[in-house]
Amino acid sequence: MDYQQVVPGEKAKSIQLRSELEKSSRRAIRKKKYWGRQVDKHIASFMDYIHFEKGLSANTQAAYKRDLCKFRDYLRRNFQVDDWEEVNKKHILAFLAGEMDKKAANASVARTFSSIKALYKFLVAEEYITLNPAADLETPKIKRKLPHVLSIEEVDKLMEQPDVLMPLGLRDRAMLELMYGTGIRVSELLALQLEDLNTMAGFLRCVGKGRKERIIPVNRTSIMWVERYLARARNQILKGRHDRTMFLNVRGRRLSRQGFFKILANYGEKADIEKELSPHTLRHSFATHLLENGADLRAVQEMLGHSDISTTQIYTHLTKTRLREVYYQYHPRS
Repeated sequence: MDYQQVVPGEKAKSIQLRSELEKSSRRAIRKKKYWGRQVDKHIASFMDYIHFEKGLSANTQAAYKRDLCKFRDYLRRNFQVDDWEEVNKKHILAFLAGEMDKKAANASVARTFSSIKALYKFLVAEEYITLNPAADLETPKIKRKLPHVLSIEEVDKLMEQPDVLMPLGLRDRAMLELMYGTGIRVSELLALQLEDLNTMAGFLRCVGKGRKERIIPVNRTSIMWVERYLARARNQILKGRHDRTMFLNVRGRRLSRQGFFKILANYGEKADIEKELSPHTLRHSFATHLLENGADLRAVQEMLGHSDISTTQIYTHLTKTRLREVYYQYHPRS
């Protein structure tokens, strides 16, 4: 066969093959972009779900989003996976192992895994995908750290720090007493409205995680300080504005979490409290002191708003630790 006759035919085939490869490549790129957009869209749909239907707090939503975006980026970077349907157990376990290699806290790894499980449960329920690769995986067991708890003496010292002759000092005393007296979370405290506290009946209405409402008994001391604040200080802080929020900042608006953290840290320093002090420390102290004095675990669970009693049981370890310390300190044969 003449060489001149072969070349044009082969060249035509080569051009056709290259054209098909380019089309295939463009299709693959379009498909990858499409699934990349779908992955992001599914995360956005999941975020809407936990916000509107589950009613999770803003902080929890932010943590879920961070976890899922980190997982998505890991899949793209290490496995070129951009479709939730293509993910398998090995991908998930490799990601979690990588997080542990980076010395991430056990609690953070467990939360990240919970975020992934929740996402896949949602994707299957909404029929975005058919198989759940996380379904048979068990949540990693984490060693719970015992929370920091104040002694009753330290609580008393802390309560004495605000200058109750000043409007802001009276507000601070009322907030500290109410937090320690009810065990509510800082977000719940700062969201309280005037109508949420029934001073006559001695009860507080509180909306917690997942928009779950609970009723908590309030002791006489806490009620007394809140009543003093409402009668003598709140209107001065409000400065003629209209706001039903119970605790206000210096500008007469709702107090922020950061603002409360600073207030608490300041009083902790003044009281010479060397333990780690946060709003949750007052919550931990509330639960521990109740159990030390014989309160029923189920009742404490209900007051704290824990959905799972195993979360409340951490405080029984604290009371046992405290009993051991007392025994070794005071028993003549210890």
